[in-house]
Amino acid sequence: MRLLLNFVTVLALAIFLAGTPTAYAQGCSLCNQSAQAASSKGRAALNRGIIVLLVPPVGMMTALLGYAFWRSRNDD
Repeated sequence: MRLLLNFVTVLALAIFLAGTPTAYAQGCSLCNQSAQAASSKGRAALNRGIIVLLVPPVGMMTALLGYAFWRSRNDD
């Protein structure tokens, strides 16, 4: 039963992700123009800034999901 539930969950997630439209965040004309006009140091700083802003939410989500899976395995 648990295997079937896991399969259905993964299948539903795959269908959901396949059906979502592509996010065109890079389409913002002001952001795109300012990034293209920046020097190589400016572009490197922009890339580092994106990574710095991305790491905390990804880390928190990973920790939350890891805890949830750990908790579900230990409750049995």
